[in-house]
Amino acid sequence: MTEHHDDFDFEPVRGLPRMLPQGERMLWQGAPRWQDLAVHAFHVRKVIWYFAGLTLLAGALRLAEGDSLAYAARPFQWLMPMGLAAGALLSGLAYLSARTSVYTITTKRVVMRIGMALPVTLNLPFAQIDGAALRVFANGSGDIPLKVSKTERVAYLLLWPHARPFNFTHPQPTLRCLARADDVANLLAAALAGTAPAAMPIATAPARAAKTSQPVAA
Repeated sequence: MTEHHDDFDFEPVRGLPRMLPQGERMLWQGAPRWQDLAVHAFHVRKVIWYFAGLTLLAGALRLAEGDSLAYAARPFQWLMPMGLAAGALLSGLAYLSARTSVYTITTKRVVMRIGMALPVTLNLPFAQIDGAALRVFANGSGDIPLKVSKTERVAYLLLWPHARPFNFTHPQPTLRCLARADDVANLLAAALAGTAPAAMPIATAPARAAKTSQPVAA
């Protein structure tokens, strides 16, 4: 009989380091979609396009120098496999990152259990959250960056990839690549305002036409 080992079986509640205090309840819990994390955080598409561009450039330069078509095609034999291997490696990291991440919204805080090799739990009481925003991608998934008070600064490297991109001076913890991100943002806004409803189910989001970005709460 095969024994299944859970690396996080020390958690009394999934994603939480301890039981919630009396009077506090969980409203929502979720994790990033690894496919979207691969695209938007690990930039798999950009890496593959980069290698494709290098391959075409190398072939074009060889043709311009008068080399044969067979010789000009040689970069396709090693540059593109390198690009595909890099994309596969980044996709694997995105999968592991999503698999080991749990985001939790309660009536009093946001909790982020993140980290592949060294898991950490980031506890963000609502009193430390100055505001939130919403960025929705074309497929309905999206990011919810949290603007925390300056006295509660968290290192960008500790957060990544669960951080708003390129905000190094004052990093913003971010719920990355969530399905139905707009619904989660609405729930978070209600929780911050103290008018949160009962816990809600999260399902696969319908497709959208374009990216949007808007504030959630302040």
